[in-house]
Amino acid sequence: MAVSQQVFLRDAMRRLNLTRDVFAARIGVKRRALDTWLLPEGSLESRAMPEVVQRFVTEIVENEALLSKYAQSAQSGPLRDRIATGGKHQLLSVDQFTRETVEELCSLADIMQPIARRQKVSRVLEGAVLGNLFFEASTRTRVSFGSAFCRLGGSVCDTTGFTFSSMAKGESIYDTSRVMSGYVDAMVIRHPEQGSVAEFARATNIPVVNGGDGAGEHPSQALLDLYTISTEFSRLGKLLDGAHIALVGDLKYGRTVHSLIKLLGMYRGLKFTLIAPPGLEMPEHIVEQVAKQGKHVIEQTSSLEKGLPGVDVIYATRVQKERFEEGQDGSFTADFQVNKAIIDRCCGPDVIVMHPLPRDSREGAHDLSVDLNHDPRLAIFRQADNGIPVRMAIFAVLLGVETLVQHSMRDVTWNPPSHVGPDDAVFHGMY
Repeated sequence: MAVSQQVFLRDAMRRLNLTRDVFAARIGVKRRALDTWLLPEGSLESRAMPEVVQRFVTEIVENEALLSKYAQSAQSGPLRDRIATGGKHQLLSVDQFTRETVEELCSLADIMQPIARRQKVSRVLEGAVLGNLFFEASTRTRVSFGSAFCRLGGSVCDTTGFTFSSMAKGESIYDTSRVMSGYVDAMVIRHPEQGSVAEFARATNIPVVNGGDGAGEHPSQALLDLYTISTEFSRLGKLLDGAHIALVGDLKYGRTVHSLIKLLGMYRGLKFTLIAPPGLEMPEHIVEQVAKQGKHVIEQTSSLEKGLPGVDVIYATRVQKERFEEGQDGSFTADFQVNKAIIDRCCGPDVIVMHPLPRDSREGAHDLSVDLNHDPRLAIFRQADNGIPVRMAIFAVLLGVETLVQHSMRDVTWNPPSHVGPDDAVFHGMY
């Protein structure tokens, strides 16, 4: 580089007419990383800018079309309007997002962290009621959505399973949705049949969030997964652009990986290794969609030994036995288990191991092994915790209060724990 990286970056921000916050979001890095690149050379806190960032910014400022695109104001209307579907403020699919709007949501999740970490409280949703309608078994996702809504000052009404629903009496989805809309201010729907959540959404004008529809999508899980990868990469000094991601397990019925790979496809130059047993491969239409999104490398294999070397992220999934067709095998073999031995053998010390949970820890299930529980590379609990700030951000956007949150915070009056779990890594403290 002919000029210093500080001069290079400041010139780029000037030409794009963007603040540091917006510039960082546009190039897909954390603001604190950008700050270290802008410090004078020789400063103890100064860090070298990754080469991929230099190439990316150079490409933007030297291409008139890209320069015009990236120089546009970041605030081209409220985020809720830019991710709306059919004119409604609802979250049904990750297809509603662009890279820009995803990164805006992640920035908002960062703002929510003090509340999620029990340091601050906010009442911006005081008086609002969430209807948590889960027609399929769930504990983690249902409680996560409920907790996120409550931490913004709202209240929650829960219902779980068909047995406790009037739909067991033959009521239509339309009637259920329309009636619930008169009782609550937003709904989260989980349903075992793909497409049913969209049917709920068509019958109402209040915000509806897809909490999982059969083997279809799980957009909020994908958003928190992407947020987790971004946060972990920031800690490790890595960038999402150019990363190597391994998706492992039941890729046919695992709705979390369907949504996640679409979001990751918005980034640049990724390598995806899809590792699945025969018969449980990623649906071809999703592979084709991601291939069209950018210059990505997509490889498929049924061998962990072949697929894991060199990866930055391992995203494991459990076998979705409840969605199998009659006669289909419902288990993984022992050589398909992600455990400490194979990770030590195939991966580096900074690999990130994720899982959407729940994982099947029973003997013979061969899901993500519990022998990784005390390994700092295992990010599943940090990943689950990130569900709160991300879902808080989703509710704040859909209900139009995202600009009020930061100014509404006040200190908590109780004593929160320094770490959620006794074995959490140092970097996972409630800082």
